Amino acid sequence: MSDFLTRIVADRRADLALSMARTPLAALEATCAALPPARDFASPFRRPGVQLIAEIKRTSPAKGSLSPAADPVALARAYVAGGAVAISVLTEPRHFHGSLDDLAAVRRAVPETPLLRKDFLIDPYQVWEARAAGADAVLVIVAIVDDALLAALLEAARAAGVAALVEVHSADEAARAVAAGAAIIGINNRNLRTFETDLHTTERLRPLIPADRVVLSLSAIASEDDVRKLIDWRVDGMLVGETLMRAGDPCGTAAALVAWGQQGVSAGP
Repeated sequence: MSDFLTRIVADRRADLALSMARTPLAALEATCAALPPARDFASPFRRPGVQLIAEIKRTSPAKGSLSPAADPVALARAYVAGGAVAISVLTEPRHFHGSLDDLAAVRRAVPETPLLRKDFLIDPYQVWEARAAGADAVLVIVAIVDDALLAALLEAARAAGVAALVEVHSADEAARAVAAGAAIIGINNRNLRTFETDLHTTERLRPLIPADRVVLSLSAIASEDDVRKLIDWRVDGMLVGETLMRAGDPCGTAAALVAWGQQGVSAGP
């Protein structure tokens, strides 16, 4: 792993130890058992076109401050009004200034919309933590886990009743995700080691993923031309963060992304 990934994983391990001391796994599992079933995260991406996951993140190590005073609740409502089918909430506190409190607040604000906990998961405990806070899906980054931990995280997601969005950035990572049985695979166009972005990462890796999996493109999506490429590459959904966080009109920007993703889709008989 790069210095950044090594540092962030070490930070998450320290945070995890504190969380586990504060709230035992058994308590989280009991909380989750009392919750209604999670919302279906995958189904919206089986519709025609490229669907939108709109992201809430205050800052990025790659781009710096995006919108430090952003109100997650106001953003979530704007994204839903703009047509996003799901919302991603960054919950990593040290480098992205997010929190599980943000996720819980968004859950209360948009109770019908599927939510993704986007974070650096290194233990099944974090899957249950996400479910207890209201997540319907969790991000699993192949670059920071070995095959045994990848399998354990996917099993925890099944047990907790949430979906797993498995993120890949290389052919090797894509092969590992497919072999692990990942049903939803996200191709990250940002190299987490260098922070460089290349939308064509999606073009290169898409053919390596079987047709029965949901395929999402993550990062580096900002224009109508970008979305047209995703349509051509047979992608099911796009996760957009920076473009929306910097937008003066997040609802209108989300609506534009949604409209671009529906180009060429028949309105009906």
